Amino acid sequence: MSAPSGQPVRIYGFQTSVDIARQHTYDTAPVAGHKRPGEYSASDNRTVPIVKQRIRFNVPADRSVDFIRPSLDLPKGRLVASDIRPVAAVVRGRDPPPHSLQNDEKELNDHPLLLLSNPAYGLPPALVANWSAIGLKSIYQWQASCLLTPGLLNGSRHLVYTAPTGGGKSLVADVLMIKRIIENPGRKAILVLPYVALVQEKLKWLRRIVQDVEKCIDDTGDKVDSTRPYHQRWRKLQKSIRVTGYFGGSRTAASWADTDIAVCTIEKANSLINSTIEECSIGELGVVVLDELHMLDDEHRGYLLELMVTKLLLLRQNIQIIGMSATLSNTEMLAEWMHAVYYVSTYRPVPIDEYLVFENAIYPAATSRQLFQTISRLKSTPTQSLQENMPPQRVVSPSTFRELANAMTNATVALATETASAGYGALVFCGSRQACQSQAAIISEAMPLPGDETDELSKRLDLVAELRSLPGGLDPVLENTLVKGVGFHHAGMTTEERELIAQAYDQSVLRVLIATCSLAAGVNLPARRVIINGARMGRELVGPAMLRQMCGRAGRKGKDEAGETYLVCGHSDLQAVCDLLEADMPAIESCLAPEKRGLKRALLEAIATGLVSGYDAIKEYVQCTLLYRTADKKLAYSIMQSALQELVKEELVHVDDDESSYSATQLGQAVVASAFAPEDGLFVYEELKRALQAFVMDGDMHIFYMFTPLQLAASTHINWRIFRDQLDNLDESGLRALQFVGVQPGFVNYMAQSGGSLKENTSEQIKQARIYQRAYTAFQLRDLSNEVPLSDIASRYQIPRGSVQSLAQQCHGFAAGIVKFCQRMGWGMLAAVLDHMQDRLEAGARADLLEMAQVTYVKGWTARLLRENGYRNLRALAEADAKDLVPILMMANPRKTQKGQLHPAEAERYAKKLVAKAEIIIASANKIWEREMQVELDE
Repeated sequence: MSAPSGQPVRIYGFQTSVDIARQHTYDTAPVAGHKRPGEYSASDNRTVPIVKQRIRFNVPADRSVDFIRPSLDLPKGRLVASDIRPVAAVVRGRDPPPHSLQNDEKELNDHPLLLLSNPAYGLPPALVANWSAIGLKSIYQWQASCLLTPGLLNGSRHLVYTAPTGGGKSLVADVLMIKRIIENPGRKAILVLPYVALVQEKLKWLRRIVQDVEKCIDDTGDKVDSTRPYHQRWRKLQKSIRVTGYFGGSRTAASWADTDIAVCTIEKANSLINSTIEECSIGELGVVVLDELHMLDDEHRGYLLELMVTKLLLLRQNIQIIGMSATLSNTEMLAEWMHAVYYVSTYRPVPIDEYLVFENAIYPAATSRQLFQTISRLKSTPTQSLQENMPPQRVVSPSTFRELANAMTNATVALATETASAGYGALVFCGSRQACQSQAAIISEAMPLPGDETDELSKRLDLVAELRSLPGGLDPVLENTLVKGVGFHHAGMTTEERELIAQAYDQSVLRVLIATCSLAAGVNLPARRVIINGARMGRELVGPAMLRQMCGRAGRKGKDEAGETYLVCGHSDLQAVCDLLEADMPAIESCLAPEKRGLKRALLEAIATGLVSGYDAIKEYVQCTLLYRTADKKLAYSIMQSALQELVKEELVHVDDDESSYSATQLGQAVVASAFAPEDGLFVYEELKRALQAFVMDGDMHIFYMFTPLQLAASTHINWRIFRDQLDNLDESGLRALQFVGVQPGFVNYMAQSGGSLKENTSEQIKQARIYQRAYTAFQLRDLSNEVPLSDIASRYQIPRGSVQSLAQQCHGFAAGIVKFCQRMGWGMLAAVLDHMQDRLEAGARADLLEMAQVTYVKGWTARLLRENGYRNLRALAEADAKDLVPILMMANPRKTQKGQLHPAEAERYAKKLVAKAEIIIASANKIWEREMQVELDE
C-alpha cells in the first residue's frame, strides 16, 4: 500500500466526548465491540449465563450507588468486615451517566448510521445477524465516525486509534478485518494479540461471529481448472471463513493455505509474516490488526511488533494495517510512522469513579495531591487530625480482629465484601502470587455464607468438583475460598484452573476474584469495583499504563450502570502514588535502540527472507522503522552499520567485496527459520554442532536438554539440593549426556553444600549459568515425557504447577524450532531423532503410547491406564463401550474417589460427566482409526 501524501488526518466526525454525551439520559445497553462472547438465550443451544439478582437501591439518579450489606448472623470465630460509613458533609453526587446510543429508538432513527445493517458499512446480513444475536445491533457515534473515515472500509488506508477500555475498540477492527476478508476472498488476515489467553478468547469470539458467513466468491460454474494445484482448486470453492489460532503449545494442523483469519501471538505472527515473505505468498495477506499496540514499548517483545510493521511498510503491498490500544499517548506520531489516519476517542459507556484509600479513609483520586500536602503539613503538628483537616468521602471503621489490624487489609476486605453482599463482582489486584492467596483466604472468611440449598452454592460445588477432576488436583486453599464465593488467579496456576476460575467469576458464581496484574492485560473480566491492594506489583511500582489497564476493568456495559476503582495505599508509597495518579501516559518509543539490540535481528530477518540485500535497500528498510522516526538519523544509521558488522563477524550474513550487497549464510537462514534471536541461535548452533560429534543416543537426557527453552531456563531458580539428588539418580547414559554439555557433578555438590548462587558477570559465567539452568529444567521436561503427574513434578521441584505446565507448552514451540534449525543446516539424521522426541513431548508419554495419545482427553497417565486395562491400541479404544471406560477415568484421578471426598449428589454429577467424556474419547479414537485405515488403503 502506498503511503498517502501529507500529514495524517485526525478525524472527529460525530461528537464523541463524554461531556457532550452527558447532555442526555439513557438506559444501559448491551455490549458494543466487547472482546468477550456475548450472552445467548437457551434456544440458541449455547452457553446460558447466570443472571445476577441485584439489590435495588432507592437513591436519587444523580447520587453514587451505595452498597447495602444485608443483615447476616455469622458463626462465632468468623471475620466480620468493617463497616464503611459516608461522611455526609462531603458526599457529592455523580453526574448522570453518559447517553447510550443503543437502546434509544428515536436516536437510531435520527442517526441511521449507528445501525450495523446500514448499507454504508456493506456488511452481509448473516454477519449483522450474528452480531445482533449477541445483542449488538448498533454502534457508538465514535465507532461510526471512525469506520466511515474515507479509505478505511475499502482497505486503502491504515488506521491507528485509541479509546478507553470498554469503549468498543475491538468492534472497529473486527468490522474492517472481516469486511476485507469477505470482499476479497483471495486475501487473508492476521490478528496479533500479546497473550495466549487473549488469542484463545478471540478465537471463540470470531468463530461465533463468522459462523455461516460466506466470502463473496464469484462462481463460474462447476468446472474447475484441473491444471491448478489441488489446494488452490479447493480454496477457490471454499466459501466459509476459517479462523485459526497460532500460539505456543497449539497443535493446529491448519496451514497458511487453510486459513482466512490467523489469530496469533506476537512471536507467531512475526514468524508467519517471515514465512510468507520467503515463500512469496505475502500477496495473499490483506489486513493485519495489531491489538494492544502499546506493546511496541515492551522491552522483551516490543521489537517484534516493530519488525512486523517495518516489513509491511517496506513491501508497499495492498495490506491494510490497523493498530489500537487504550493506553497510547503519542497516537499522532505512531500514525505518522505507519502512514495512517488516526482517531482518538475518550468515550466510555460506563462512567468510572476513582478513589484513593489511605488509613481507612476514602478520598476522591482527584484530590490525592492535596491529601499528600495535608499529610506533609500535619507532620509538624502531630496533635492535629488528618480527617479534621481534609475530610474523606467515606470512612472504613477500624477492626477489632487481629487479621484486619493492617489498615490496607481492613479496607480491602471491607470494600470487597461490601460489593459482593450487594450482588456485584469485585476484582482485587495484588502484587504477588502469595499475596493473592493470602488475601483470598482473609476475604473469604468475611464473606456472607450462602444457604445450603441455594443454586449459588450448588454451582460453586460443581466448580470445586470440576477443579478436583483436573490432573493436577485442587489446591486446598483455593477449595476453601471457592465455596464462599472467592477465587484467585495467577500464573502459578494451570491454564485449566485459571480458565475455570475466570469463567465462574464472569458468570457470577464467584463474587470476588483476587489476581496479579497480569489478569488486567491478559483476560477481559470487568467488575463493578476494582480494588488495587498496594501500588507495587512485585518490587516495582506499577506504571501509568498498567494502572490504567487495571482501572479499566471497572464497569461492565450491559450489567453495571457505573464502575469504581479504589487504590489502597500505605504510608511509604503515598507520594509515589500521588505522582502516579497525576502522571501522563508515557510516550511509545522504539525497542530497536542499541542497548536492546533489536535492530540486529531486524536486519537479519530482512536479509534472510530476501526482503532486502543491497546497502541502499537496507537503509530504506531502516528508514521504515520507528527508531528512525524517533531517534537522530545519524544515530539510526550508526546502529545499522554496527549491527551489520556484528552479523558478518558472527557469520550469519555474508557481504560481497565492495560491501554493497548482503546475503544470509546457511546459519543465518537457519536462525531466522527457527524464529530464534541471533544470540540464542548462535548458542543453539554451538551446542548442536558439538552434539553432532558425540550425541548420546543410548538415553533421552541429551535430547531433553536440547529441547529445554532458552528463555524459560534463563529465569529458572535452581534448588541445588534437588539438582544433586536428580544427578545421583541418573543412569550412566544420562550422567554422560549432562557431563558432555558441561555439567560437573562436583560443582553441583559444592553448590548444594555451600548454598551459593551462580554468578553472571562475564560472558563465560553467563554461558555456564545457562547450561546449568537448562540442565535443571531438563529434569522437569524428562518427567513430563515419562508420564509423571504434573502435580508430582511441581512438588518434586518445589515450583508452582503453572510453571510446569508453562514449560510443557513452551517446549513444543522451541522443539519445533530446533528441528527446523537442523533441517535448514542439512543435519537430516539429527532432525529425525529430535522430531521423534518432539512427538513424545507433545503427548507427555513414552514411545509406546504415542498412537493412543492422539485421542482427545487421552494424554500421558490416562493413556497408560487405558493400555494397562486392555485397550492396547486405537482399534480397541474405538470399539469400547463408554460405561466400561468410566472406572479407568476415575483411576486417572484417584483424588476424586477417595472416601469422603464426594457428596452423593456431586458423585452422581461426576459420573455423568465421565460418561460424556468417555463418549468423546471413543468418537475421537474412531475418527483417528478411520483416517489411518484410509491412508493404508490409499497406499
